[in-house]
Amino acid sequence: MSRKPKKGYFVRGQFVAEGSELDLQLKAEQKHFQDNSKTELKRESTELQKLGEQLMSLREGLFERLQLPEKLVEALAEAGRITNFEGKRRQMQYVGKLMRGLDEEQLAAVREALDEQRQGSARDSLALHEAERWRDDLIAREEAFGEWIAAHPDTDSQQLRALVRQARKDRQPTQDEITQGLVPRHGRAYREIFQLVKEQLHHEHE
Repeated sequence: MSRKPKKGYFVRGQFVAEGSELDLQLKAEQKHFQDNSKTELKRESTELQKLGEQLMSLREGLFERLQLPEKLVEALAEAGRITNFEGKRRQMQYVGKLMRGLDEEQLAAVREALDEQRQGSARDSLALHEAERWRDDLIAREEAFGEWIAAHPDTDSQQLRALVRQARKDRQPTQDEITQGLVPRHGRAYREIFQLVKEQLHHEHE
């Protein structure tokens, strides 16, 4: 009586019988590969969805420069209009799906634009801190005025001197304020010094 042929399959020319040790090993490897692929796909999908969320905060000029597909632009605009949490979550999943349609070059351009915006924000923040430091210094120290003019000779020195004088008057606390431990008041001159200094610094950094 002829033997019943074993069930199985060929892998690279080698017969693998179903249920054999090699069969179980190959199936385990296949499952591991599929699980890894699913995990990788999910991770990539989450990352692209986050990238899509960040795109919503990108300033107009940088956003337009990217020339993204119309469907994605519309989906992002719609996501910005949705206020319902669940509705927004579903819309952002859709955005993530559309983001997967971008090629590597487009994704690199998106990341570059977001980096450019972040660097710009960091620069703006430093400039504001510098302007605040100079304003407080100009009001607090006599020598600071000369230091500022030496460093920024284009400044309208008469206007600045008048503002500093006024800001010092404005911040003189009354006896009651001293007794109560209140913070000195800041008038219009205080704000105008900040504006003048900030504009001067911005003009020079351009």
